[in-house]
Amino acid sequence: MDNTKQPFISYDYVITNPNEVAINSRNFYARMNKRRTIREFSGQSVPQEVIENIIMTASSSPSGAHKQPWVFCAIKNPEIKKKIREAAEKEEYENYHGRMPERWLQDLRPFETDWHKPFLEIAPWLIVVFKKPYDVVDGEKVNNYYVTESVGLASGFLLAAIHNAGLVSLTHTPSPMNFLQKVLERPENEKPFLLIPVGYPAKGVKVPDLKRKTKEDVMVVY
Repeated sequence: MDNTKQPFISYDYVITNPNEVAINSRNFYARMNKRRTIREFSGQSVPQEVIENIIMTASSSPSGAHKQPWVFCAIKNPEIKKKIREAAEKEEYENYHGRMPERWLQDLRPFETDWHKPFLEIAPWLIVVFKKPYDVVDGEKVNNYYVTESVGLASGFLLAAIHNAGLVSLTHTPSPMNFLQKVLERPENEKPFLLIPVGYPAKGVKVPDLKRKTKEDVMVVY
């Protein structure tokens, strides 16, 4: 008998009639279509339980060979948030003053972004998503598979869970992001993937008047 074989259990599926399927899909699309990136946060607190539920929803995402190659660091400590902001702004200053080509800067101007990142201290929580190219088991390296794809999927689950909870977020990607590994003292096999402030929007916050691509632009039926 192969003792490494994964046991199987019955899938607990609740039968849903086609009408409910259609309604559920429309309602979820309508809700998610209202999601927006927010750069101005309120300092209003968010219970840790909410963040835990959001992260565990993200961790329910599929992954290559079920390796679950991710770690979500949830930061509420003001001193650590301050260190992250200082390190992020240092990198972002370099980006806006020489690293990024002029075309990139032109594409960013309509959004009125710059190297200042106050939201990293104001938002009640920061979630840093780390990807794990390998795990260490009994001192041995064990490779993970489709790591970037798996962590990308989990990050999508994370953003949907944040929005579903009634909170807002920002997918912040300061480059390079190695400072996050140092500030949070994470092990060598964890690499920063995303930095996501989470909380409530500031009062009166405004967002760019964007239009998403149409169904014809993003969908092809064969």
